[in-house]
Amino acid sequence: QVQLVESGGGSVQPGGPLRLSCAASGFTFSTYTMRWFRQAPGKERELVAFITSASGIKFYTDSVKGRFTISRDNAKNTVYLQMNSLKPEDTAVYYCNVQLRGYDYWGQGTQVTVSS
Repeated sequence: QVQLVESGGGSVQPGGPLRLSCAASGFTFSTYTMRWFRQAPGKERELVAFITSASGIKFYTDSVKGRFTISRDNAKNTVYLQMNSLKPEDTAVYYCNVQLRGYDYWGQGTQVTVSS
């Protein structure tokens, strides 16, 4: 079955970096667009970034442009989110997502906390 397992979250001071990973299995990873979402307390889940199957197109929400970088390693079935210059407002649970045949699959999420 489809599995998405996020890792790499944690606590960091403002301005610091974190790198999230999402290991995927149960589907042909290399042929699907992968997405990162986040959900802060009391807020709706929002799309942070996505990357198409051959890394030809990358999208970032405005609030993370220039600070976050999405990438993928199709040989390892893994998608990454490099987060630099983190801000307190980046604090959220970050989720990996793939849409297969119109159905959304999610990982369990990984907590990112940015605080001094």
